Amino acid sequence: MIRTTVLAVLLAASFPVFAAEQAKAKPDLAKAKEIAEGVCVACHGADGNSPAAANPIIAGQLPEYLYKQLSNFKSVDGKPPVRNNAIMGGMVAALSDEDMRGLALYFAQQKIKPSVAKEEKLLVEGKSLWRMGDFAKGVPACAGCHGPAGAGLPSQYPRLAGQYAEYTAAQLKSFRSHERANDSERMMRVIAGKLSDHQINAVAEYAAGLR
Repeated sequence: MIRTTVLAVLLAASFPVFAAEQAKAKPDLAKAKEIAEGVCVACHGADGNSPAAANPIIAGQLPEYLYKQLSNFKSVDGKPPVRNNAIMGGMVAALSDEDMRGLALYFAQQKIKPSVAKEEKLLVEGKSLWRMGDFAKGVPACAGCHGPAGAGLPSQYPRLAGQYAEYTAAQLKSFRSHERANDSERMMRVIAGKLSDHQINAVAEYAAGLR
């Protein structure tokens, strides 16, 4: 009887935590859609398929990655954001944590309209870097983290398949200059720091054509 009572108490105590986790796991997608159509649409399109190469395609991106980026753009307790961008900082300023989780899931569920590779002369070198890296420079294969087809890895590495080559190249150069520094264990800053402009453009072009 005592053991049964104790078990009942433990279960009752754990229920609020479980309920809270369940609530967190189910963001308000209707509200997220409203925010996407009213705020995000100008740069990323209502469905996350950005009309301009300067802004990333976020449709079909991993929700964990999208949430991390939105959180990194946001200033917390008056501290500078981890990822400094004046435009995105202003956009996320009024968003709650639930809003950001909702947006991340909403855009992740949208169907990507992928970009395409345009510079064929870069594809051979880009393919080599993606699949094998550059041993002489100590650059690992991109496929090791982002997957052979560029699908990414949940909670760790973003999807790059079909992303605008211009955007991917710009981010690699930002990592290289340390202008962007929200990579785990400085991984991308170290890798990008070993790549030339030509190599960056080549691997970005190859990623744009991945499916």
